[in-house]
Amino acid sequence: MAHIFQINISDGGVPKLPITQAEVSALGVKGDRQRNTKHHGGPDRALCLFSLEHILGLQAEGNPIFPGASGENITIQGLDWPTLLPGDQFQLGDEVIIELTSHTVPCHNLEPYFQEGKFSRISQKTHPGWARFYARVLQPGSIGIGDRVTKLKEKENV
Repeated sequence: MAHIFQINISDGGVPKLPITQAEVSALGVKGDRQRNTKHHGGPDRALCLFSLEHILGLQAEGNPIFPGASGENITIQGLDWPTLLPGDQFQLGDEVIIELTSHTVPCHNLEPYFQEGKFSRISQKTHPGWARFYARVLQPGSIGIGDRVTKLKEKENV
C-alpha cells in the first residue's frame, strides 16, 4: 500500500523540513513558500512529489540526499514511480485529490545533495523515471504522515 512517508515545508529553498500533518490548498501546502515563483509554485505546480524508494536508491549510490532535500512537499512510499505519468490522479488521505502535471526540472540548488553536484541524476531527460513530479490540487483538505495514497485515474491515451 502506498502512503505518505513525509510532508515537507520551508520558508523558501531547500531542504524542506518535515511536519506531521498539513492543510493543502489549490496553491500547495500551508506554511510552504517558494523563493522563485517563475519556476516553482502556482496552481499547476502546487505540490512537488518524490519517491522514498528513489531517495534510498540515490543514497545507496553515495548521494547525501534525504527526504525533503530535493524540495519535495510530499515524499511517497510504495508507488511504482517509473510508471507514473502527467495526468495520473491520486487521492492523498481521506480528502486531498491531486493530478500530476509535469516532471520537475532539477536546478543547481540541489547540488549539495548529489555527489560532485550532479543533480541531473533526477532529470527526466537524462534518467527517465527518476524525476520528481509537480501536481495540481483538484480537491483541497488535510493530510498526515502515514495517510494512504490511492491511484484514482491514469492518464488517458488519446
